[in-house]
Amino acid sequence: MLTTKEIFDRYQEVRSRFPAVNAAPETLDIDSLLDISDDVDAFIFDACGVLNVGETLIPDADVRLDQLRERGCAIRILTNAASYDRAGAIAKFKRLGVRVKDDEIITSREAALQHIGDARWGVICADNDALIDLPESLTRLGDVAEDYDAVEKFLFLSTADWTAQKQELLVTSMKRNPRPLLIGNADLAAPRDDGFSVEPGHFGHLIADLIPNQVQFFGKPFPEVYDLIEASLPGVKPDRIAMCGDTLHTDILGAAARGWRTVLVTQDGLFSGHDTKTFSEQSDLFADWRLARI
Repeated sequence: MLTTKEIFDRYQEVRSRFPAVNAAPETLDIDSLLDISDDVDAFIFDACGVLNVGETLIPDADVRLDQLRERGCAIRILTNAASYDRAGAIAKFKRLGVRVKDDEIITSREAALQHIGDARWGVICADNDALIDLPESLTRLGDVAEDYDAVEKFLFLSTADWTAQKQELLVTSMKRNPRPLLIGNADLAAPRDDGFSVEPGHFGHLIADLIPNQVQFFGKPFPEVYDLIEASLPGVKPDRIAMCGDTLHTDILGAAARGWRTVLVTQDGLFSGHDTKTFSEQSDLFADWRLARI
């Protein structure tokens, strides 16, 4: 079972691959997002650890979103989860009970798919992913070694059915013939009801350690998802946008690199049960504001 410290330490190890940033010099504690609603025109929410943990809605998260809308704030959900297509992501949040409009959700999968060109793609995905938003010229990668060698590029969307044996097939094929690998979810891990799940970013960085210049990551903290958010908020200045997330190296770092304000949410996500000050000092990543729940 992964621990908070192990995840944090690995983020530190791969940090040279992340955008450069000058984060806030210190963090101000607040009680709720309502305390800063006059200073923010658009609130951007990470999902896991902020709105939900696994398949469980965090208490009153939906109420807070409604309250912020009533105060005139725009709402966006920016998730690194790439296991679902857009329709699936929308359905998941509505199933959880989040009152959200379809155009308020932006996913790292969308960002990755904007970089899909003509090629024979090998796709790593959940078995139940219909892949209707991908080109037809693809191969679902599993236990057949020859399939890895037959494709021109790789797209990694989900670890739901991924194994160490399949990872070895991918590594072996890429060592033999280096080709582009797009990681649709840059997270190393995500909080679940029973601990942390290992996410595509974990496996992507392992390959990047071995095979340079072939792996491209999508999702926080990388810029493409922020481009999508800003395009959906015409006229909103970066310093009037606040990213609310539970992870320093993805949510806070990526948003600070764009000139957004940042809110670290501590109770239910990566740092649940920990004092975040120590981690901020070690990484020199400080959010503008900090609170337990939104």
